[in-house]
Amino acid sequence: MHTPEQHAMDVNMDELIEELKVKIVEILNLPDVTPADIPVEGRLVGGDLGIDSIDVLELVIMLHKDYGVVIDNRELGAQVFASLQTLAAYILEKSPGSAN
Repeated sequence: MHTPEQHAMDVNMDELIEELKVKIVEILNLPDVTPADIPVEGRLVGGDLGIDSIDVLELVIMLHKDYGVVIDNRELGAQVFASLQTLAAYILEKSPGSAN
């Protein structure tokens, strides 16, 4: 059973994932892709969505602007952009409004 804190984090995670799906489609102008098409645990970069390194740069700028989160090296970017799940978890962990 989840504690209230875990439940709140799960809800926040789900809401953030849905928000990120919309932003990814809008910012990257992905043709023929809807937010529902983006898998939570599927490969984000280099996968079926066609997201490339230029797209990643646009996402890095969005993360900094919208969430105050910085990705300042390639290795960190590779980890964070592995999937939508890892991206959302990183934002929740590193965002200035988070507990960390």
